[in-house]
Amino acid sequence: MSAPAPARPVPGPRFDADAAERFARSAAVRQGVVRHTDEVHGWLEERRRAHRFRVERIPFAGLDGWSFDPGSGNLGHRSGKFFTVEGLRVTTSTDGRDRQWHQPIIRQPEVGILGILVKEFDGVPHFLMQAKMEPGNRNLLQLSPTVQATRSNYTKAHRGADVRYVEYFTDPRRGRVLADVLQSEHGSWFLRKSNRNMLVEAVGEVPEHEDFRWLTLGQIGELLHRDNLVNMDARTVLACAPHADPDGLALHRDTELRSWFTAERSRHDVAADRVPLADLPGWKRTEHSIDHEEGRWFGVVAVAVQAGSREVSGWTQPLFEPVGTGVTAFLTRRIGGVAHLLVHARVEAGFAETVELGPTVQYTPANYAHLPDAERPPFLDLVLGADPARIRYEALHSEEGGRFLNAESRYLFLDVDEDQAPLQAPPGYLWATPGQLTALLRHNHYLNVQARTLLSCLTTGAVRL
Repeated sequence: MSAPAPARPVPGPRFDADAAERFARSAAVRQGVVRHTDEVHGWLEERRRAHRFRVERIPFAGLDGWSFDPGSGNLGHRSGKFFTVEGLRVTTSTDGRDRQWHQPIIRQPEVGILGILVKEFDGVPHFLMQAKMEPGNRNLLQLSPTVQATRSNYTKAHRGADVRYVEYFTDPRRGRVLADVLQSEHGSWFLRKSNRNMLVEAVGEVPEHEDFRWLTLGQIGELLHRDNLVNMDARTVLACAPHADPDGLALHRDTELRSWFTAERSRHDVAADRVPLADLPGWKRTEHSIDHEEGRWFGVVAVAVQAGSREVSGWTQPLFEPVGTGVTAFLTRRIGGVAHLLVHARVEAGFAETVELGPTVQYTPANYAHLPDAERPPFLDLVLGADPARIRYEALHSEEGGRFLNAESRYLFLDVDEDQAPLQAPPGYLWATPGQLTALLRHNHYLNVQARTLLSCLTTGAVRL
């Protein structure tokens, strides 16, 4: 008897039609497996007490396994893994205006995984969040994705323990992919660095672990109102969650938005050339740091770390330390009753695609305090002097704690009017709806990490515009 013929493939829907509705349901729920959001603070404090965490500054000579190359002066690990700190010469040309500068940059060409596991409990999607220590966080322990690992980590270049739950993101049989897209890291400090931002719905039971908790989107949204609690990697993944666009209306059609963005990429010429870190113009190296000669921007320092809950319990590494606290904000307006955000086509030296869409304002004020009014960044002073009654959201969030030391920005949504931010936006700026921006997040390298942080406040329901 012959074997039956294999079943012929049957086409199905191209999209998960119910995904946005399910995520919206989760964003509306403030009580889930964890009954009250306040319990998260107690759990984080308990995990902080359960593990030994310590970070101290050390001289470069105290780095174990790291050294400056005798020729180039680049700072790298003896394994050739992890990352290197190199020099970068950046030349930009925009509409005939030329600029050039030099800076240290982190080069880490491998693609990591930032993944959050999703599972329904009582019909409500929950997200498996981790209490994770990062040496650069001012408070060390923050709420992180289920998996937050470079390829060096999850392939165990450090010879440490396995990355817990990584199999759900590397084995397609373990879950159903809800989002999977390459997104950039900080273009000012990383050279063409991208990570896979993933949301995966688990198949079957998921083993429990004391360093992880299931939370609804609504609970995470509540926690996004707290300073330095939800880390950058969690925020960027949550921004990629399917998000409903109830109006479907916008000042500019999607094709017009993409055409404007393509034109912005075309009008900026950016050459970012790797150069030796040694004798980098404008930068000076001491036993403890590499700093800009004017005391602005950022420095490179070294730390020794003890972390009982990590795959390796102790190590040393370099970190970038910015000078001052950043200010990052979307200006918001209702146009014809529809919420819009003023996006900025930003050039950053490390972007793979030259330009990405960022918030209206993304600056560290201390770096511009010396400039006359006419040369200060657009809209920065408007945000700094904002009427508190117009601020829709404000919280202090840490940037990438695995590579940056005490890097924090004040994130805001700020309501404005025609006098402050006209509909006819200046060059490099455009009004777009949250729905248009979240749709772009289905694709690689449209929105930068700071814009994704603010959009995560919308996908989780932390802010309603």
